[in-house]
Amino acid sequence: MQHIQGISRQQMRFSSLEDAISADNQVRFIDAFVTFLDLEKLGFAVTSIKSEGRPSYNIKVFLKIYLYGYLNGLRSSRKLEKECFRNIEMQWLLEDIRPNYHSISDFRKNNPAALKNLFKLFVVFLKDADLIAGETIAIDGTKSRAHNSRKANFNQKKIDKHLEYIEIKTQQYLDALEENDAKHNPEKIKTSSRKLNV
Repeated sequence: MQHIQGISRQQMRFSSLEDAISADNQVRFIDAFVTFLDLEKLGFAVTSIKSEGRPSYNIKVFLKIYLYGYLNGLRSSRKLEKECFRNIEMQWLLEDIRPNYHSISDFRKNNPAALKNLFKLFVVFLKDADLIAGETIAIDGTKSRAHNSRKANFNQKKIDKHLEYIEIKTQQYLDALEENDAKHNPEKIKTSSRKLNV
């Protein structure tokens, strides 16, 4: 036998989604983070479940989708939908729930301010957990341009400017999602309200 052989596609296997995700995978962190969120404090409108009609998705499903997309640079509802179907990490994270792109897009359109609050809280949490740096750096009054360029030192004004930059980037991410959704969604056909005479 010259080559490594794969297994038959018809071979039955016994495994679970849990077996496919390593213990240190980022989706476990996202899942734990979203589990303990207070949705009302972030500004999400929590509605009661109605007895009639099709059941709705839990808000936390969409939060997990958007945080996963935020960390992995996915800037389109269609791409996020595609990941729900083909990506084993997303399947584990969402417990194999697969919302379509329209539901994902509508959730973002209905909750823009709350999503901004979510992303800010997420970054602050990462900073507090020492998963990203975000320190205030101070220098003494000595001026030595050869060792300390203007780009290499920070003061409160520069930090505030950088926080504003992060705010702008977050808004650009949300705008890119909306723009990509608009490109991929065909315009709705406007129907005439006139009645036909038979």
